Amino acid sequence: MSPWTSAVGAPQLARLLGSQHTRDGVAAGAAASLTGARRVPAYRSLADGVRLLILEGRVPVAARLPAERELAAALAVSRTTVAAAYEALRGEGYLESRRGAGSWTAMPAGSPLPTRGLDPLPPEAAASVIDLGCAALPAPEPWLTRAMRGALDELPPYAHTHGDYPAGLPALRQALADRYTARGIPTMPEQIMVTTGAMGAVAAACRLMVRPGERVAVESPSYANILQLMREAGARLVPVAMADRLAGWDIPSWRQVLSAAAPRLAYVIADFHNPTGALATEDQRRRLVDAARSAGTILIADETMAELRLDDEVELPRPVCAFDPAGSTVITVGSASKTFWAGLRIGWVRAAPDVIRSLVAARAYADLGTPVIEQLAVAWLLNTGGWEEAIEIRRKLARGNRDALVEALRRHLPDWEFTVPHGGLTLWARTGGLSGSRIAEAGARLGVRVPSGPRFGVDGAFEGYVRLPFTVGGAVAEKAATRLASAADLVATGATTEAEAPRTYVA
Repeated sequence: MSPWTSAVGAPQLARLLGSQHTRDGVAAGAAASLTGARRVPAYRSLADGVRLLILEGRVPVAARLPAERELAAALAVSRTTVAAAYEALRGEGYLESRRGAGSWTAMPAGSPLPTRGLDPLPPEAAASVIDLGCAALPAPEPWLTRAMRGALDELPPYAHTHGDYPAGLPALRQALADRYTARGIPTMPEQIMVTTGAMGAVAAACRLMVRPGERVAVESPSYANILQLMREAGARLVPVAMADRLAGWDIPSWRQVLSAAAPRLAYVIADFHNPTGALATEDQRRRLVDAARSAGTILIADETMAELRLDDEVELPRPVCAFDPAGSTVITVGSASKTFWAGLRIGWVRAAPDVIRSLVAARAYADLGTPVIEQLAVAWLLNTGGWEEAIEIRRKLARGNRDALVEALRRHLPDWEFTVPHGGLTLWARTGGLSGSRIAEAGARLGVRVPSGPRFGVDGAFEGYVRLPFTVGGAVAEKAATRLASAADLVATGATTEAEAPRTYVA
């Protein structure tokens, strides 16, 4: 039996390695970066690059690497350099080899397997690491406690039933339908299915509508966990670039992709896009729905950030589904997890009744339903006005965190470029021409956890970026910025430890 489960070709590996070395926005050639861009031996630079690709999940574990001669030719370096790099990786536990079978990637014993998605930091690590990995805030108390108490008061009648509601509790479906109607989108409860978070909603749509190998168009960049979900579903991701400086969607590019690739689905975040924070205009929404309808593509519109407007002067456009009155093109996804609290795993789908019926029927093979108490808690919030009160708490906290983070970044990392978003929970920063992956790795050693740009792209894009969420403020935001600045220094100088850098920061 083969010891490896996939293979990475020499040209592909060379391209991934080359993307790690960017300065002034230009990707340097892999050979040049390996022979002089860092103050380390060429073999060590190559070994570090491959190890970083493994740790980021961009080269899978148990993937066969190219033969030494093939990779040397692709990188324009000597075979001796590649052989020494492979030997270093074997010594560190990141590579295994067997005569006749080649060499394949591995992880050192006891190390967690890497993922392309975003995992929350274990609570026990919070005391020593500033977690900028996940865009999630603490619960807006006292509303979580009040909602749970309200849910317990409403629970007794449901406790006398089987407890399985594949479409969701009727009370919550009605409350969500009423909320869409109040936003100017007439909606019936039959158009709502409650899910286990927004991820559950998108997963349900993918299971129903996408077969392995079918194309799905996605914004570039896009939300890392959704990209990984779709990869694992076997979809062929077709990236469509976002417009510059939070200008929303590039509609001509979308029209071209939808016409040429004819994707089965397209996944978009129109409201305070994750990771960039962009807000699509009303005209862009109308034109994208028209283009999708013409191409026969179903749009999944993710509204999980829609209520997180941080600047009052910004007027929110109508929802994407407002431009699809027949309900034939747009499936809307919402969630309490970003707006209220990540621990309240309640999401929902709004779609045409026949789509909802199909989603509900298919759910029997997934998770059967969503926990009743959590559904009752969200229904309580929506029906008592607690939702609006809690969202105001959330907006105030996120706004303060955003402003503190922006000020700290401008002070400690003045060469980083970003546009401050008017809402959402994330800032998309260009890292002064340095590798975002290497900054993330160095940051982890210095006590700040940040996801690099390639997690939000397709096939190695966005190496020169990181995503920074508005999850910390005040002195913690200041400390996070100083640690990121120290990490950037390590990357810029090619140092491997903080002691080797020309300056250090108090962490």
